[in-house]
Amino acid sequence: MNEIGAQPNRISKHTKIKGDIESEADFRIDGKLDGNVKTTGKVVIGKDGYIHGKVECVNADIEGSFNGELLVSDLLSLKSSAVIEGTVSVTKLAVEPGATFNASCTMKGKGGSLNSGSSSFKSSLSNSSSTSNEPAKAS
Repeated sequence: MNEIGAQPNRISKHTKIKGDIESEADFRIDGKLDGNVKTTGKVVIGKDGYIHGKVECVNADIEGSFNGELLVSDLLSLKSSAVIEGTVSVTKLAVEPGATFNASCTMKGKGGSLNSGSSSFKSSLSNSSSTSNEPAKAS
């Protein structure tokens, strides 16, 4: 039997799943998921991947699309092709230019819990929705 976390779970392109997933290993989604994901590992949404639901994980890399509630206890990395809508709670956030981030975002400090955010801001980081060349500002 494989060691937990040795092989990531994967939902392949052209695969659609409705339902909830719970795992202790990393998860990669290149297909479509309508449901919730809870893992103590990392969630990767590939360029063609899409999740509509709630995701709870330690780290996440997103190239595709997400709509719902995203709870990341460490680092959320958004690639330039990412499209995020909904609510997001993270400790660290990395956003490449070109990513669309239309979400209510709560960021927590070191040692904090997801429910006790130290700052909150609404942001729309997108080349298409920007009306000026000024950087986005937290309020």
